[in-house]
Amino acid sequence: KEQHVRGKWVCDQCDTLTQQAMPAYVIDKGIASPELLSHVLVSKYADHLPLYRQRQIFLRAGVDLSRSTLSDWIGRCGVELEPLANALKQVVLQQQVIHADETPVTVMQMGENEKKPKKGYVWAYASTQYNPVQAVIYDFQDSRSGQHAEDFLKGWQGHLVCDDYSGYKARFRSGQVIEVGCMAHARRKFHELHVTKKSQVAEQALVLIQKLYAIEAELRKKTDGTAEDRCEYRQQHSQPVMQQLYEWLNQHQLTVPSSSPTARAINYSLKRWTALSRYLDDGNLPIDNNWIENQMRPWALGRKNWLFAGSLRSGQRAANIMTLIQSAKLNGLDPYAYLSDVLKRLPTHKVPQIEELLPHRWKPEPR
Repeated sequence: KEQHVRGKWVCDQCDTLTQQAMPAYVIDKGIASPELLSHVLVSKYADHLPLYRQRQIFLRAGVDLSRSTLSDWIGRCGVELEPLANALKQVVLQQQVIHADETPVTVMQMGENEKKPKKGYVWAYASTQYNPVQAVIYDFQDSRSGQHAEDFLKGWQGHLVCDDYSGYKARFRSGQVIEVGCMAHARRKFHELHVTKKSQVAEQALVLIQKLYAIEAELRKKTDGTAEDRCEYRQQHSQPVMQQLYEWLNQHQLTVPSSSPTARAINYSLKRWTALSRYLDDGNLPIDNNWIENQMRPWALGRKNWLFAGSLRSGQRAANIMTLIQSAKLNGLDPYAYLSDVLKRLPTHKVPQIEELLPHRWKPEPR
């Protein structure tokens, strides 16, 4: 059992009583230390342990913590960490290239009068793997409406890497945001045909697309990582393959039945050809959107373990926590060490200096 002892002193001259102040905690007057809170958060959102399993682990160690207590701690931390998540959002919106994706999460009670589980959505926005600023933002919303992307990206200008979901189209129509297509999605159309139909036509497309990915793999080995070098390498090696693929698509569009799955796969790529080709002319752009899809995996793993969000509000708090945990991992940090330190410093940290606690800028407090 841990005890905090604070001595009291009385002045001999004036009888004034002096006592050291209680240390500031994220949860005011709470018993949980920053390290314990960090352990609970990381266990749920990085290690995907639901609260009932965490309770069992604590019980084996002789600590009786109810699930309601653990849930309350998580909710309180989600609120306290929101300023950090909001500050990180502003950092992401300062980048010229952003990935975007979305995935469903069941919400048990979407509103006060809602009694049936409904489908909520986590929207994710991240800087690219080429960017020295590594960050991902999770935005938990009640639907897949494109208005959520519109609201998040309002005022932002740059290149948006995404799939062909119509929810992003309004930003492209404004002219302020330029679409960057996902070659992995184009490839997937042909891969499904090849797997299900053993299509030789689809196999030909896959061979060409695989060449593009092989070039990207070589590019990572042979260049020093600058955007200029990537652009030059792609112009020399990828451009001829893309031209070959474009000619192949146009040729086979004329020979396959217009309503066939093969035609749909071909038309998918041709319709988005400009967006799919943009990465050739800008070394800051990726070939696909796989980077952000990888950042969605923690949510997919979470769904299999803790299954759902209790409410829209709890989902939004979870998104704040996941934002910081995943961004910490992207920056090579131990999320437990990072959150332990941040939760310790946050109660007394000056608001104008909040960015010092963001994962890409964080430095452990000297001991």
